[in-house]
Amino acid sequence: MALTSIFSSLLTTTPIWPALLALPLLALLTLFLYRLHLHPLAPFPGPPLARATSLWLYAHSYLGTEARVIDALHAHYGPVVRIAPNELDISSGSALNAVYVARGGFRKAACYRNFDIEGHQSIFSAVDPGHRAPRAKAVVPLFSTQAIRKGGEEVVRGVAERMCRRWEEEARAGRGGGGVRVDVLNLARSLALDAVSAYLFGRSYGGVEEGKEEQKQQLSASQFVNTFVAVGRFFYLPNWVFVAIEALAMRFNVEKHEVESSMGTVAAFVKDIVEEAEKGGLDETYHGRLLKAGFTKDETMAQCMDLMFAGTDSTGMNLATACWWLVKKPEVYARLREELLANPEADPQTLPYLSGVIKETLRISMANPTRLPRVVPAEGWNFESTFIPPDTVVGLSPYTLHFNPEVFPQPHEFLPERWENPTTEMLRDHIPFGLGSRACIARNLATVELYLAVREVVRRGVLDGAKCVQDKIEILDWFNSRVIGEKIELEWT
Repeated sequence: MALTSIFSSLLTTTPIWPALLALPLLALLTLFLYRLHLHPLAPFPGPPLARATSLWLYAHSYLGTEARVIDALHAHYGPVVRIAPNELDISSGSALNAVYVARGGFRKAACYRNFDIEGHQSIFSAVDPGHRAPRAKAVVPLFSTQAIRKGGEEVVRGVAERMCRRWEEEARAGRGGGGVRVDVLNLARSLALDAVSAYLFGRSYGGVEEGKEEQKQQLSASQFVNTFVAVGRFFYLPNWVFVAIEALAMRFNVEKHEVESSMGTVAAFVKDIVEEAEKGGLDETYHGRLLKAGFTKDETMAQCMDLMFAGTDSTGMNLATACWWLVKKPEVYARLREELLANPEADPQTLPYLSGVIKETLRISMANPTRLPRVVPAEGWNFESTFIPPDTVVGLSPYTLHFNPEVFPQPHEFLPERWENPTTEMLRDHIPFGLGSRACIARNLATVELYLAVREVVRRGVLDGAKCVQDKIEILDWFNSRVIGEKIELEWT
């Protein structure tokens, strides 16, 4: 009893609790002051809050404003801006070669591991080049220009024709006086998913055909794709925080049933094709090559799901954007149609105006608008006479590069003719698929899909009489952009 009384007396007479509570605040204040004034990146300009804490970057990433806000910072602070205690954003395309190309480029930042699937590092998310190399080596022959010309182009043409037939049926109802809106983002995703699966897996997912069933107006894989897109808002979080938030987000998602159904449909498709490949005879498919190289069934399934997401989302966004702009700018549509009808047998990639339309689409569509973060190597890096310390995270964003008015005058205008005589800076700063050894592995296939699909849509006159429903395409700029409203609609009346 005596000891208890003494202890109680100390607690009531000595102001110890305020001091204990002040310790964490003092530690935080000390940390913030260090980051602002003594940290190796202290000389670099940026918003004080961003220089003091990563919460600034986390917030803008979550809100989908990252690319636009950071782009605006460059106008105020210059070409190198500190956007987190240990991160710099660079606006000058002169940094691209060193960061992404020379000697294989700088190593990917750890945050890419947040894109792992079911605990497996994908070809995209792997940070260690040694881990990625054997997986990429197993499948990269499928993405060569020669391989795509031999087998991929015919597959893509067939899918594009099926998509156009479905599109024509829907548009015809509107032209008959009933009025109809067509979600071209949904159609474009359907084409992209079917093309990727048919060519690389040897079996089409069947997304284009799904839309013919009234009860399945939206692609069944859409919620699967949207869920992966939403992951991008947490891209920069430490992995342990990311895992916890991802679990909570799934548990309390108001669309939980739809998400689980979509994920289950995609997973069942992948499981089926991988089990079929295990029986033999499909060694030249994407999954067959991975199995043949000795990777497990579970990892092979994860790699296939990653490919399905990437191949559906980015190409779907790019194709839908192209169609929207062709309707928005009838003079571009008319000139493109004239070129295509005059050259029916030509290789589409040799047609100058079509090439301009595709390049301009890839510049303006912002399928992947935000930074591509990399880690400065142990020796540090001298950029334009400025030394950047080792282990600093640096990056450039397609948004800032593609909308730089000094390189692309009238950057928010769709001007295919700008590509008739491109400058060196235009060619350098045009990075829709990333750059260097870690650029999108499927970029050749994605490009062919765009050329063949746009050609088919325009030659058949599918867009005739269409009007844009939205005044502009608005996005949340996460790592993979999300269209606000999740639709890009055209209307026939």
